[in-house]
Amino acid sequence: MNATLFAASRVSALILAVAVAVHLVVIIHAVQQGLTIGAILSRTHGNWAFLVLYGCFVLAAAVHAPIGLRTVLAEWFSWSGPLADWLLLAFGVLLAVLGLRAALAVFLA
Repeated sequence: MNATLFAASRVSALILAVAVAVHLVVIIHAVQQGLTIGAILSRTHGNWAFLVLYGCFVLAAAVHAPIGLRTVLAEWFSWSGPLADWLLLAFGVLLAVLGLRAALAVFLA
């Protein structure tokens, strides 16, 4: 299982790196254009590219964060095993649900 988690961590990190870079470019562009929140929401409303980008961003974070947290908990607190794995899986699902809900809300706004 560790090899699978390692691969998932690396793939999700790659996706996060691209998503963060695009996110920063979008933020810089919005600030330089002096866009208001209303203007930003009007551009994201119904924009499928926005939804796909931030959906991938959320899913990558929901995979990456629990794997990293699992490692930290095992190394720092010697906490591992099935209970830790199930709780971290629940944490990842919670991140995915809340993040996708937020991205969908902006898409539909």
